[in-house]
Amino acid sequence: MSRKSIRQAINEALALEMRRDARVVVMGEDISGGMGAPGEQDAWGGPLGVTKGLMPEFGRERVLDTPISESAFIGAAAGAAATGLRPVAELMFVDFMGVCFDQIFNQAAKFRYMFGGKAVTPLVVRTMYGAGLSAASQHSQCLYPIFTHIPGLKVVLPSSAYEAKGLLIQAIRDDDPVIFFEHKAMYDEEEEVPDEAYTIPFGEANLTREGDDVTIVAFGRMVQFANQAADKLEKDGISCTVVDPRTTSPLDEDTIIEMAEETGRVVIVDEASPRCNMATDVSALITQNAFGALKAPIKMVTPPHTPVPFAADLERAYIPSPEKIEAAVREVAAA
Repeated sequence: MSRKSIRQAINEALALEMRRDARVVVMGEDISGGMGAPGEQDAWGGPLGVTKGLMPEFGRERVLDTPISESAFIGAAAGAAATGLRPVAELMFVDFMGVCFDQIFNQAAKFRYMFGGKAVTPLVVRTMYGAGLSAASQHSQCLYPIFTHIPGLKVVLPSSAYEAKGLLIQAIRDDDPVIFFEHKAMYDEEEEVPDEAYTIPFGEANLTREGDDVTIVAFGRMVQFANQAADKLEKDGISCTVVDPRTTSPLDEDTIIEMAEETGRVVIVDEASPRCNMATDVSALITQNAFGALKAPIKMVTPPHTPVPFAADLERAYIPSPEKIEAAVREVAAA
């Protein structure tokens, strides 16, 4: 076991699965490169270098550069999955879903249902999301609630390098289409990660902290912010349970409800826009199933309902922060 960044963990997961199964191919923009050009026979590996090094080992027949046409290569990946391959397609930024969404939600997501359960679609769409790098409103959105809404899709939000590797290997081995969300501001964050292959089951939440006073449910990068807030609150005698759902579809409803019932106080942290996001969905879930156990109103910590700002100071104000989470926990703890 060694320390790995999230970028390295994802790259390692891809390489391990490509060595294990010759049906696994990767495709996307600028992930292979070097065609007829002088210099290193490798591309940058996508905009943030996640797939760099795969092409020299696996060749251009399994590491495929695509045209700048998301509708074309996501559609091709869905077809390849339906006919025997296990493609991992890189949708560079999730914001670009607008030009290929039909191939995902009207095609790949419905193949199994429309063919009477006989079709399998082992497709993984890796995509970047989230604010924090001043990439502006067309490259910084958190659109996982939209994909979570679609029956037939599995939606994954890793919160660390360990989670990213295990969840991605699970996604590649899954026989249904998986949308795998990678927060662009987290790629360099490191922790101890096993060198060998391992899987993390979908639909099983992880408790990163356990406490008696307040339950915090957080998604993706917000899990780390919730942990930071919980560590600070612990010093003041407020102990928190932090729930990382890991996947929004399937969602581990049982663990969320159980933890809400144990503390009776809940804060939900979601970087997605506040209308119809995961925070509102989980709030309704808890209210419907554990209302009698609540000792205070549920508090949601989300961005404002605006596009993601470009200016760094406005972007910092937009993103839910550990300080905002701490203030929300203090509010519900005092109720």
